[in-house]
Amino acid sequence: MCANVIVAEDDEKQAELVRRYLEHEGHAVRVVGDGLAALAEVRHREPDLLVLDVMMPRADGLDVVRVLRAEHRELPVLMLTARSTEDDLLLGLDLGADDYVTKPYSPRELMARVRTLLRRTRRFAEGAGPVAEADQALRVGALTVDPVRHEVSVEGRFVECTPGEFRILAAMAAEPERVFTRQRLLEELHGFDRYISFRTVDVHIMNLRKKIEPAPRRPARLLTVFGVGYKLTDPARNASRASS
Repeated sequence: MCANVIVAEDDEKQAELVRRYLEHEGHAVRVVGDGLAALAEVRHREPDLLVLDVMMPRADGLDVVRVLRAEHRELPVLMLTARSTEDDLLLGLDLGADDYVTKPYSPRELMARVRTLLRRTRRFAEGAGPVAEADQALRVGALTVDPVRHEVSVEGRFVECTPGEFRILAAMAAEPERVFTRQRLLEELHGFDRYISFRTVDVHIMNLRKKIEPAPRRPARLLTVFGVGYKLTDPARNASRASS
């Protein structure tokens, strides 16, 4: 699985180490040393993956992710960071990062994360997997999730989701009414750093409710099943059941 990868890392030794391991796996690698250069390279080269350090000059990694997602660029982003607090990691995920590795890390762990991200991203893009093979969108009432086009809409209104939010929503839309535990949804997010807890899932659910619910504080689609987890349901269908 050869890919075009941009590594944005201002520490020359770290950047060289990452470059060597990526090239050993057969990837084509371009290294840059600051956030603005990373944005320029992504716009110019349209890479398959961005390996992005958080603490960089000119623009930090969080700003880079914020700009890329605002430009609707959906390339996978793997962040490298010395920050290990949960709030910092959750902020990166909330902005649209796909995975985190905290320093110090083993190169083997980093390569495993890279392989997982590329495998999952290409599976959706190529239309593999049980959902995309059917080449049809998933519909739960007025909510539509299209795994092939990577699009979400509610009552015909386009909803912009981060990659993590989309993976959670696609998994739940494939099995409406099923109760998903936090552990199961965390597995859908795949490979997140060991410092991440189930609160990661709660943050994604909270953000999704803001996007797909008419009243996020009184959710009708994305429901909490207390003591278990969450489920996605059709509010119109539930209302019909209740009245019959």
